[in-house]
Amino acid sequence: MAAAPKKASKTPKPTRAEKKAARKERRGKWRAQWSQVWEIFKITRRADRRLIPYMVLAFVGIAAVILGVAYLLTGRFLLLLPIAIVTGLLGAVFIFSRRAQKAMYSRADGQPGASLYVLQNLRGDWTLTEAVAATTQFDAVHRLVGRPGVVLVGEGAPHRVKGLLAQEKRRMSRLIGDTPIYDVMVGNDAGQVSLRKLNSHLLKLPRNLRREQVAALNKRVSAVATVRPPLPKGPMPTNAKIRNPARTVRRRT
Repeated sequence: MAAAPKKASKTPKPTRAEKKAARKERRGKWRAQWSQVWEIFKITRRADRRLIPYMVLAFVGIAAVILGVAYLLTGRFLLLLPIAIVTGLLGAVFIFSRRAQKAMYSRADGQPGASLYVLQNLRGDWTLTEAVAATTQFDAVHRLVGRPGVVLVGEGAPHRVKGLLAQEKRRMSRLIGDTPIYDVMVGNDAGQVSLRKLNSHLLKLPRNLRREQVAALNKRVSAVATVRPPLPKGPMPTNAKIRNPARTVRRRT
């Protein structure tokens, strides 16, 4: 005789206190997100006087176009008024995000560790290794492994970073053979890539490898141990003081 099927255990319903705690947590997250957006807006507004006029112009222009088209087609524009308002707000938000990003790049440009923010937020299948070569002055070379091959990104004083890039490129070429190696110098001089264009420059590189080749290449490259000094995880004030570690050791001994 077949055994009767077991009844599935019902998940207990959340209590009133649990629901209240969940609502409070959601409200806290929402407030934290909006407070962060508001802080970004205030910082961007202080750095960019054209922010608010451009946002207003985007809102009014987009809404006017939608209402004008609606009036020409139907003779009535009130039906599309909510759509015009929402679309205008989206246009204003888009302008705000672009101007905020531009202001952020302008503030971070030239500071040690600024390129890491871009590299850590790259779209696509990339593997980032920070500061595979560096100096105590926070000049650094970061390594990316992806579909183009190996990309070495240098930031800092050009006369020091060029040597670091050349040394790391020779070391990589001995390790990976004919795999393409690209080197990029972050800066605003001739032959360099500015911080705001770094993301698009990397995404425009040719895709020379298949995904399985990228995985194999990443294993080979990751097996090489690199000893590097600490590097800030983002833009660092240019007037920061750097202590000599050897002198610190002597003082402690």
